[in-house]
Amino acid sequence: MKRWWSRLRPDNFTLALLATIALATVLPMSGALARGFDHFTDIAIAALFFLHGARLSRESIIAGMLHWRLHLVILACTFVLFPLLGLAFKPLSGALLTPELYLGVLFLCTLPSTVQSSIAFTSMAGGNVPAAVCAASLSSILGVFLTPLLMTLLAGTQGGMANPLHAVGAIMLQLLVPFVAGHLLRPVIGGWVERQRPLLRYTDQGTVLLVVYAAFGESVNEGLWTKTPLVSLLTTAVIAVVLLAIAMPGITWLARRLGFSREDEIPIVFCGSKKSLATGVPIAKVLFAGGSLGAIVLPIMIYHQIQLVVCSMVAQRYAEKNRKL
Repeated sequence: MKRWWSRLRPDNFTLALLATIALATVLPMSGALARGFDHFTDIAIAALFFLHGARLSRESIIAGMLHWRLHLVILACTFVLFPLLGLAFKPLSGALLTPELYLGVLFLCTLPSTVQSSIAFTSMAGGNVPAAVCAASLSSILGVFLTPLLMTLLAGTQGGMANPLHAVGAIMLQLLVPFVAGHLLRPVIGGWVERQRPLLRYTDQGTVLLVVYAAFGESVNEGLWTKTPLVSLLTTAVIAVVLLAIAMPGITWLARRLGFSREDEIPIVFCGSKKSLATGVPIAKVLFAGGSLGAIVLPIMIYHQIQLVVCSMVAQRYAEKNRKL
């Protein structure tokens, strides 16, 4: 029993997210203070992606790119399968889901894969780590372009979305340009970044917490909790569970059907089924306007915790089977 509890118990980052939401609910910022904090989060996001670029080694890119079939499958799962699943929940919009939460579900389904946790779970499960590094990083880079374009295709101008071309340009300036700059400077700062990996993990988490606080504070000022029924919040959680329950077994079946080895199946399952909170929150900040941002990022926050718990269990099962082989 203790073992199950240790797996299901929220991690420290999830607890910090909940505390941040509570703080934004009780003490939301407004006016000039909120605008100043918004500019500060822009700088923090740029620094976050600069460090992501500096962490990615050229060797990992070359090694991973050779496995093009694996990458195509992962990208198809991330940017085709998930958006189609998101559209399947459209009948719930306006009934069990508020329009803002359904927009958040669509946004969740168009997001790229995670980087760090996908690699960590692939390594834990005994999978092809170089391929996971390349696939997850490629997904994040392409998400800069594909997420706003997919959202425009699926949702139009719903929810105060920015013009897609403007959004892509703004996201490139804030996320991709620092990422490329960091990668180009890797020969100079790469050694320091590698030595500071444990510390820099908190940079990722801290940046997400800052943006979540700003987003939820603005949404609370606009009446997020008073306008969102409890049934909509519960439905959002159920949808997150259903998405993962469909995606992980389906992607596993697809990888085996296409004849991938067990070592390659593992990164396909993890990179193809996971969605990035660290990338999603900054993209949402650029892509959406108005006080609905908190509701829009809520589905990815719920999915984030569920995917960590489930992927941890799946990685352990892969590892146990590998030990028996």
